[in-house]
Amino acid sequence: MSGHSKWAQIKRQKGAADAKRGQLFTKLGREITIATRAGGADPEGNARLRLAVQRAREANMPAETIERAIKRGVGGGEAAALEEVVYEGYAPGGAALLVEVATDNRNRTAAEIRSVLGRAGGSLGESGCVAWNFDSRGVVSVELGRRDGEEAALVAIDAGAEDFRVEPGSIELYSTPAELERVRTALEQAGYTVASAEVTMLPRTTVQLAPSEAVAVLRLVERLEELDDVQQVYTSLEISDEVLNALAVK
Repeated sequence: MSGHSKWAQIKRQKGAADAKRGQLFTKLGREITIATRAGGADPEGNARLRLAVQRAREANMPAETIERAIKRGVGGGEAAALEEVVYEGYAPGGAALLVEVATDNRNRTAAEIRSVLGRAGGSLGESGCVAWNFDSRGVVSVELGRRDGEEAALVAIDAGAEDFRVEPGSIELYSTPAELERVRTALEQAGYTVASAEVTMLPRTTVQLAPSEAVAVLRLVERLEELDDVQQVYTSLEISDEVLNALAVK
């Protein structure tokens, strides 16, 4: 779990650029549409949709765009053609990759992913080759300021969190996906500033690489995420402060 906070920091730093390209809104809209199709248009009764809408609002996605995405999920059409697929593979150095996509053409998407991996020295694997190393977890990141991390942890644990990690100025709380919203709400009600709350895939074991190799893996992840059909990419790479700093100056 130790690498998640740094990976989340990288994601937040590049989020503004994604929004400028319109790519972030496209991906968020697809997630809202698929969540609606799977569980209905009422966020109160559809936890996945509620989380997707929350993420869209945090990204300043216009309300009318969110509503259109929900309507697409209810009405079928384009939404009916979208299919969720997970591709598995390896980055150079052996770091595992999980690539979640929403696509209307599996063959096209697989070819694009294979091409990006191949150019970077990675490879596409068989189904199940790395998925065993990842668990679906709810992660809530809290900005502590001057507040005590242990107190935040107690609040979260009472609400259903199972683990936590304190870092300078922040804390990450880990739960099952089903308890994510409860944990988030309890922390907000206790006056904590929630920086993010998401369901993500966390690696059970991580791979440590030399800083230059690790930066190359993260660049590969970025190129995968630039593909239109790719929603999320997860990696088992261990991200050190040195790697984070090296990425920032590249």
